[in-house]
Amino acid sequence: MPSPNDIDPAIDKRLTDLEVKASFSEDLVDHLNDLVARQQEQIDLLIREVGKLKDRAPDTGGGAARDPREDVPPHY
Repeated sequence: MPSPNDIDPAIDKRLTDLEVKASFSEDLVDHLNDLVARQQEQIDLLIREVGKLKDRAPDTGGGAARDPREDVPPHY
């Protein structure tokens, strides 16, 4: 078995570069995983909020279209 001193310097540098890249990739994956988890929590919260708003919204009788000409302008 070759000793650490017998390793070709070019191969040693490539191996070191790969280890650094792997370390950065692992850190990035951890960061993105945390980000996705936080986004999922926000999505869940928004889904609950939309559900509450639907419960509070008046029923329009099956979604019948309103005539916009009957709406009172906001300045009245």
